[in-house]
Amino acid sequence: LCAAVLLKDMKLLDVKLGQLPSWLAMRDFTPGGILGAIRRGYNRYYNKYIDVRKGGLGGISMVLAGYVVISYIWSYSHL
Repeated sequence: LCAAVLLKDMKLLDVKLGQLPSWLAMRDFTPGGILGAIRRGYNRYYNKYIDVRKGGLGGISMVLAGYVVISYIWSYSHL
């Protein structure tokens, strides 16, 4: 049978709209918590796109596209 998952252990995409305020209240918004979330996101990205057995251009092209967008925003700040 299916075991119930605690709200604090759910991913954002699995949270219903009515549960969103209580889910956000359970998040850790301290500097250490935010740094940990950034670190987990980087590790997830690195393991999925960079550190693979049969690599492709997907991860590197995403980083390059992000750099192009950010440099465009910095160059044309009047837009």
